[in-house]
Amino acid sequence: MSLTSYEVAEKRSQETKAAIEKNPASFRMLTGDRPTGRLHLGHYFGTLQGRVEFQNMGVDTWVLVADFQVITDRDSTENIDTNVEGLVLDYLAAGLDPEKTTIFCHSQVPALNELMLPFLSLVSESELERNPTVKAEREASGHTLTGLLLTYPVHQACDILFCKSNIVPVGKDQLPHIEITRTIAKRFNERFGRVFPEPVGILSHVPLLPGLDGRKMSKSYNNAISLSMTPEETAKLIKKSQTDSERTITYDPEARPGVSGLLTTAAICSGRSEVEIAEEIGDAGAGALKAYVTECVNTYLAPMRARREELASQKNLAKEVLLAGNERARAVAQETLQEVLGAMGMVY
Repeated sequence: MSLTSYEVAEKRSQETKAAIEKNPASFRMLTGDRPTGRLHLGHYFGTLQGRVEFQNMGVDTWVLVADFQVITDRDSTENIDTNVEGLVLDYLAAGLDPEKTTIFCHSQVPALNELMLPFLSLVSESELERNPTVKAEREASGHTLTGLLLTYPVHQACDILFCKSNIVPVGKDQLPHIEITRTIAKRFNERFGRVFPEPVGILSHVPLLPGLDGRKMSKSYNNAISLSMTPEETAKLIKKSQTDSERTITYDPEARPGVSGLLTTAAICSGRSEVEIAEEIGDAGAGALKAYVTECVNTYLAPMRARREELASQKNLAKEVLLAGNERARAVAQETLQEVLGAMGMVY
């Protein structure tokens, strides 16, 4: 029986993880975020924590501040400079080290974006329209698909391939982006000569951290605990979260999403299980649960928040980190672009 595409990706991911453990220095990882607001607990446990682990293992780690991608689905870049600075401070507070990790903005790396032209020649319109992110955004927005959003998967391929990254941490829902990047790399290599690796998606199995209302934790739902919140802001947000009228605390994500979301937040921050916490609180009610969640979150985030406050006091630190990262990224991107032009016979 043939394997499904997910099973193939899972097998490839597991084999690559084993190879990383044996020789981390032979791998380069690219990952990143859009600067659309403050990072939250879901980001930390879903991706940030893993990036720091790879960095500390000795993997060559590259982290992209995907500023151009903000306008794939937004009409404004308002507050983007503040968001970029905040994102960099969140990275550093979480443990990313600019001495080991290259942190850069793709708007500041022209040669990276020039790869869009040859890469666009390697994919069809129908392949782009089938991408789940493109399809979901088209359905959710209700307005005409912009050219930038349609070509978003190709822009991601540029981000990954310009530095010849061979591993990309992803969730299951992001695998189609890795597959189109692999397709672009393969087609370029077949058409013009081998230049690019075919990157592997390293699948994350961290359970999805729900927001305070049981839905996916998201800034747009206002159910997310930001890493940079003060303890007082955290307490206020948790206190306002909706639960239900039943006094006895039980873990039941289907029937009691609000209560269960709070339990999962406490569990992941305390290292305990949701059921254990629920049994301990018992019929003390939602007030006791919220107080416990607040204590767990604030205790867990205290060292990171203190570190962030210290970093924020260092004037222009985020800009200096980006200047150094952008310079390195530009050099690598220019080298890759020249290699691409050479392979295509376009060096005159």
